[in-house]
Amino acid sequence: MAMDAERRQAELIEQFSAQAAALSSAPQLAALVLEATSHPALFAFSELLTLPALSKLTGTQYASSLDLLRLFAYGTLKDYKSNSSALPALLPDQARKLKQLSVLTLAESTKVLPYDQLMQELDVSNVRELEDFLINECMYSGIVRGKLDQLRRCFEVQFAAGRDLTPDQLTNMIETLSDWLGTSDNLLHHIQEKIKWADTTSELNKKHQKEFEDRVEEAKKSVKKLNNVSRQTMTYGGMTTFSLNLEE
Repeated sequence: MAMDAERRQAELIEQFSAQAAALSSAPQLAALVLEATSHPALFAFSELLTLPALSKLTGTQYASSLDLLRLFAYGTLKDYKSNSSALPALLPDQARKLKQLSVLTLAESTKVLPYDQLMQELDVSNVRELEDFLINECMYSGIVRGKLDQLRRCFEVQFAAGRDLTPDQLTNMIETLSDWLGTSDNLLHHIQEKIKWADTTSELNKKHQKEFEDRVEEAKKSVKKLNNVSRQTMTYGGMTTFSLNLEE
């Protein structure tokens, strides 16, 4: 399911990107922003922000549409309400979408969301309305999975789709990955040194083992040679004694 959702997001982004590239006027581009932010299946907007075509909105009477798109990429309903005078009015589909995105933002920081916090953030007046929204607009749409706990008055999040990373978050992630890569390189170097040491030690052990075996072999040869000399001496002594006995 997650892979299907990601594929659907990619398809929609590609679709809106192609449409934006074919448009030239600010009113048309503003209408495209309205369509994208109202689409029930689109929850990622940062790639649309980077489209060269949308930069045509800057400095026009439709520039606030670009600000609204940025809000849908990184912001919440609470952010919109604090700056609503400078932004276009929300259509019902946009308001619902921004509430969904707000739930995803809250789920990033904690997996137990109190009803009171959710009602305040989503501008919902009662528990029934909140639970209906979480079930019908969030869980059924697949952006979150969880359990409604009426006794504890909270929503326990089991899964939540990720939102667009802000530029600061992306920078921090790159720094974290760079640090991890550096640590991994150091660890790999340390492991390679250990392997090299182990190989060297193994070769020395093999060399010592060979030297020991050679010494043992030499010792065996020496013992064998001494045994042969001893037998020859004993044989020679016996023959001498026999000869003397005959003369007597």
